[in-house]
Amino acid sequence: MSWIYLVIAGCLECGWALSLKYTDGFSKPLPSLMTAVVMIASFWFLSLAMKTIPVGTAYAVWTGIGALGVAIFGMILFDEPRDIARIICLLLILSGVIGLKLFSGGSQV
Repeated sequence: MSWIYLVIAGCLECGWALSLKYTDGFSKPLPSLMTAVVMIASFWFLSLAMKTIPVGTAYAVWTGIGALGVAIFGMILFDEPRDIARIICLLLILSGVIGLKLFSGGSQV
């Protein structure tokens, strides 16, 4: 169950990072509130995952999911670069996240 919590936390990290763009420096109340709520939920699920998954593994996977998700959505929503070097680097992050799951000493799903 901890790995499921960790994936949820990573997805929520994507949500708050993307919504942060719409807060306009936290000057817009509704996007700011939504960002804060999703951020707290992300940290809460991360804390649940860390009950059994080693902290280094959990944090690396959480940030990896967030980095991948935000980069992909940035390409889709904000027309960010889609060059081959960037995609290769994102695939390296993905391989690291998968490797951490496969070789982790933490709990299993």
